[in-house]
Amino acid sequence: METPNSRSEKIVLYDKLFAMHPDAVRKGDTMPYTSLNGNMYSYFTKDDYLALKLPAQKRGEFILKYDTGLVFQYGIVQKEYVQVPNSLLQKTEELKTWFFDSYDYATTLKPKPSTKVKKKE
Repeated sequence: METPNSRSEKIVLYDKLFAMHPDAVRKGDTMPYTSLNGNMYSYFTKDDYLALKLPAQKRGEFILKYDTGLVFQYGIVQKEYVQVPNSLLQKTEELKTWFFDSYDYATTLKPKPSTKVKKKE
């Protein structure tokens, strides 16, 4: 399989990945992401790559294994997120383990309150 090039090809692969997890829910239209209790744990960046939130040990392991780095978005290094190489994005079965680790990490984080304004009845 060739490395995905277009944003739409990459998003199709991202959709395939999160669909493998029974509790993952894709959100966002222009910037697809997954979150749990208000904590985002994966997202597809504006620069067309997948970012996964991983705990420190897993982050280090991922960076070494795939020769990648932390995510740089919005002018800052996002210290808990790793950049998923496009070559790995197409290997759904291999990436699945890391995605599940990302979900599991999100379950350990303190829930964030919703920022949505509740409608008055």
